Amino acid sequence: MKKKIVLAYSGGLDTSIILKWLQENYNAEIIAYTADIGQEINKKKIIKNAKKLGVKKIIIKNLKDTFVKDYVYPMIRGHAIYEGVYLLGTSIARPLIAKDQIRVAKKFKANAVSHGSTGKGNDQVRFELGYHYFGSKIKVIAPWRIWKLKSRTDLIKYAKKHRIPIPKDKKGAPPFSVDDNLFHTSTEGKILENPKKSAPEFIFQRTISPEKAPNKCSFVTIGFKNSDPISINGKKISPSKLLEKLNIIAGKNGIGRVDLVENRFIGIKSRGVYETPGGTLLINAHRAIESVTLDKETMHKKDEIVAKYAKLIYNGYWYSKARFKLQKIVDKNRNKVNGTVKLKLYKGNIIIVSRQTKSKAYSIKRVSFEENKSFKKSNIEKFINLHKKKLK
Repeated sequence: MKKKIVLAYSGGLDTSIILKWLQENYNAEIIAYTADIGQEINKKKIIKNAKKLGVKKIIIKNLKDTFVKDYVYPMIRGHAIYEGVYLLGTSIARPLIAKDQIRVAKKFKANAVSHGSTGKGNDQVRFELGYHYFGSKIKVIAPWRIWKLKSRTDLIKYAKKHRIPIPKDKKGAPPFSVDDNLFHTSTEGKILENPKKSAPEFIFQRTISPEKAPNKCSFVTIGFKNSDPISINGKKISPSKLLEKLNIIAGKNGIGRVDLVENRFIGIKSRGVYETPGGTLLINAHRAIESVTLDKETMHKKDEIVAKYAKLIYNGYWYSKARFKLQKIVDKNRNKVNGTVKLKLYKGNIIIVSRQTKSKAYSIKRVSFEENKSFKKSNIEKFINLHKKKLK
C-alpha cells in the first residue's frame, strides 16, 4: 500500500515546491490540506496548482469561526502581548492548523505530515508541538531542515526546473514572506531585514497609514458577554464576521500597525511588520470592560501572568499543561465580564468613550467626591500604618 503524506498546503510557491519535493523523495501520495482561517485565499488556484502537480486529494477546511472563538478569543481574554508589542497573530494560528492536519492524517491513515516552515523560524516548533500532542506516532517531515535547497535563489531555480509558477510582488521581485489570517498579517524579509530601513508603504495590506486616514473620527461599540465580544453597534454577529468587520473599521483608521524586532524561540532576532487592526480594538475594549466588571485581585493576578502566558503561546505551548493552567486564571470570573465599550478611532489612535455594564464592581457612590457614608475615611490611617510596617 502506497504511503500517504498530509502537507499543509497554501497553493503558493514554497509549499508547491515542497509538494513536488515530497513526491520526488518519498514515493508517497500527497494529500494537500489547507485550513481556511481567514487568510487571503484563492481556492481555485490552490486546487489548480495542486492538480497540476498530480495531487488527487485536496482538502480545504473552513475553520474561521473555530479559529476566532476557540483560539483568538481566549487569547484576547488573557491580554496576551509578546514582548510588549506583538499580538501573536501567527503564533495562535499554528496550533489549530496542526490539530486539524492530524485529524485529516488519521482519517486517511497517512504515515506522515509535513509543513513549510523554515529551519530558522518559530512555526516549525508550533506545528510540531501540535502534531505531537494530537498524533505522537505520526511522522513529521520538515523539508527546510533536511533538503539541499538553502536559499530563496535555490527555490526559484527548483521552481523553474519543475515549471512551478513564481509570483511577483508589487515591485516585480520575488515576494516578501507574508503570513495572514483573519486576525493579522505579518510581513518579513528583503528590505525589512535591515532595521535601519523603514518599512515601505506598499507592503501594508489591511491598514492605511495614519496620515491618510480620514480627518473625521469613527465610533464603534463592542458588546461583551462572558468576556467574549458578541456584537458591534448593538448587532449580534458571529465571531469570524465580528473580527472581519472590526478589521475593516480599524484598518480604515490606520490602527493596528506594529514594526518590531522580536526574539524568536530558537534564539534569533527577527524584524517584521505586523498588522492586527481588529485585534487591537478588541484587546483595548476588553481591558476597558474588565475595568468596570472585575475586582482588583482578579485583574492584578491576570496582569501578573500576561508575559508568561504570551510567551507560552509564542513558543508553541498552546496545548501544554502550563497554558491550560494559566487559562484557568485568565478565565476566573469571566462570567462577570458583560457590557459594552464605545471606542473613538482617529488616525491610528483608540480613545475609550464609554463603558456600560450592569455590574456593581464599579460604584459611583463610593468614588464620588461628594460626601457619603459608604466609604469610611477614618480607616485609611490604619491602612497606611499597616503598610508602613511592610517597608521594613
